[in-house]
Amino acid sequence: MEPEARSGRMDAVAARPLVELLECPPATGNLLNGSAQYLSFDAGEVVFRQSGICRGLYVVVSGHFLRKTERLETRLTLGPVRAGDLVELAAALGDGDHTYTLTAQTAGSVLMLPIEALSQAFQSYPPLRMQLLEELAREVSRAYDVCCLSRTVKARRRSSAA
Repeated sequence: MEPEARSGRMDAVAARPLVELLECPPATGNLLNGSAQYLSFDAGEVVFRQSGICRGLYVVVSGHFLRKTERLETRLTLGPVRAGDLVELAAALGDGDHTYTLTAQTAGSVLMLPIEALSQAFQSYPPLRMQLLEELAREVSRAYDVCCLSRTVKARRRSSAA
């Protein structure tokens, strides 16, 4: 893929601001705000574990966290998350099981929007679910692009070394 095309594709799948993702009528916003739980973690503490039951949608408030997963008996680091990142959309919108483990790398905090409140918000304002599904699709596209880019760089290094 040409650099210009790749740049345009990355712009199309760029993360949207959280305020846009959670944009909803005041009553729905009040429901989510009223149910939000502030959770603090020390470095090394696990926020949630892969395959555990998802309690909600998480927004990182402060600190640095790391996502890791096990797939086909292989451990993979999925990358860091920082303040402002929305975490675990797939579990909150899917079958309810966490798809990876999230661990605090530094002391930090997250805001959790409980599943029950999210379900009520989706019922009272269905476009909210679609907004979050669209963000999940962008997240998957970003991960795919990063994966493809890293493979392209490795292939070029091998070619120039030969």
